[in-house]
Amino acid sequence: MEERQQAKHIVYGLNEKPPFGLWVILGFQHVLTLFGATTLVPLILGPAIGMNQVQIGHFISQVYLAMGIATFIQVFWLGSGLPIVQGSSFSFLPPFFYIISKTKDGGVNNVMQAISGALIMGGVVEALFGYGKIIGLLKKVLTPVVIGPVIMLIGFGLAPVAVNTASSYWPISILVVLLIFIFSLRAKSKTINILSIISAVVIGYLVALIGTLAHWFPEGHAAYIKLSTISQTGWFNAPKLFPYGPPKWDWGFFAAILAGYFASMIESVGDYHSVSYAAGLPDPDADKINRGIGAEGLACIISGMVGGVGTTSYTENIGLINITGIASRYVVGMGALILILMSLIGKFGALIATIPSPVIGGAYIALFGVIGGLGIQVLTRADLKSQRNIMIIGISVLLGLGIPAYIGQHHLTFNPKWLSSIIDAILSTGMAVAGIVAIFFDQIIPGTPEERGIKEN
Repeated sequence: MEERQQAKHIVYGLNEKPPFGLWVILGFQHVLTLFGATTLVPLILGPAIGMNQVQIGHFISQVYLAMGIATFIQVFWLGSGLPIVQGSSFSFLPPFFYIISKTKDGGVNNVMQAISGALIMGGVVEALFGYGKIIGLLKKVLTPVVIGPVIMLIGFGLAPVAVNTASSYWPISILVVLLIFIFSLRAKSKTINILSIISAVVIGYLVALIGTLAHWFPEGHAAYIKLSTISQTGWFNAPKLFPYGPPKWDWGFFAAILAGYFASMIESVGDYHSVSYAAGLPDPDADKINRGIGAEGLACIISGMVGGVGTTSYTENIGLINITGIASRYVVGMGALILILMSLIGKFGALIATIPSPVIGGAYIALFGVIGGLGIQVLTRADLKSQRNIMIIGISVLLGLGIPAYIGQHHLTFNPKWLSSIIDAILSTGMAVAGIVAIFFDQIIPGTPEERGIKEN
């Protein structure tokens, strides 16, 4: 372990502070790295909820505020103390869409109150898992054979959302996808590689803006940019507690969102190891992992209170640390402060909200596809020549895709209603179905540790 620490080229260590000017620049670099994915989550949810562009602008600001606070908690207070950024999590999108489908008829406030309640309830569970030191007990059941299908269903389960959004105007959506490929895989600059998504979105936005100003895209066209939204929004966006009203508590929504928390915790445990390696630190011990997961649960509670979304550790920013050697948690903290300041500038959120759906759709295709691909990558840690594993993976993925579609047409209704609501929510969430099925078969069908992709203690 010591050799690994000395071998790492660390410019600023965990507790070192750069000169102030450089400190701000390095913190802003973290913001740029998380900006694309973190911003896309409210851009995905806003239209689905029924928000107009002004409301989406406020929603984006609330998400920035929540992620800034979450990062501070993780880095400096009650968290792991590792230099790891917190951002919006795609793991929560499937349960969010389930909640939206059940509450959208009641309007934006009704949906957001339900999301807030589910986030807070699930956040309490995650905080208890972390601070109660429970997460370590789950290691034996969280094998690659289980984790892989869950992550695959997060990405591939959102395929209809990606394609429907991109189909609003395919030429720009395809341009964005191609640019992401070029910037990610063909560009020789690491900076361009890291900023591939945001760069592609900016170029797609500029194409749409030129088309709007040149009257190629008239008002009502999917690629039309409504700039008047920016002028309708004030400069200062004052944060509020429960901006949509008091949270609503629903056991079915709670059950659905637990699948998102389950996937998020799996992802975060891996990220704590990755960031420790990138920062030249020893592998995180059980206490660091428990405090990290506890902090993420606490952050999700706060996010639900300020009108945000679910939060998790960001792998993209771990890559930034690995490339730059800037492993200072104070630099990450500066990024968090910049996020909070950005959340207070109302016109900034309004500008982001004007990104047209074809641009967002292109980013969806790339991001959701990569998430699904990461699930396949996780599976390579297990023995994919094993007939046992192939059956478990195939059946869990098939049921994870098929059962929610069936339940969507034949919702469960029986007494007691609260139990009916919980089971309906679980069966409507693909990654929950895949995870439950994979855990069941992985536990009852004998397999060696090597076959299952785990190490014996």
